Amino acid sequence: MADLKEPTMENLTIIIEGIKAKLNMANTSVMRPEDFDLSGYDDLLYLYNMVQKKSHFSINEMTAIVEELGAMRKQA
Repeated sequence: MADLKEPTMENLTIIIEGIKAKLNMANTSVMRPEDFDLSGYDDLLYLYNMVQKKSHFSINEMTAIVEELGAMRKQA
């Protein structure tokens, strides 16, 4: 297990990929590590840790998580 305390692009990639895998996201191309900024790393790490602790998600939980990730994305 990687030490995810440091906000690096490598760790950000691990976090995003981990969330996508845990949620079994069908369209994973909409969530790429490069779409996120390291300034929001702590929030992403918190979300990652929360997602990793749960064994299953309701539709409402999945929607809320995806919306939260969308809000964390860099603005174009």
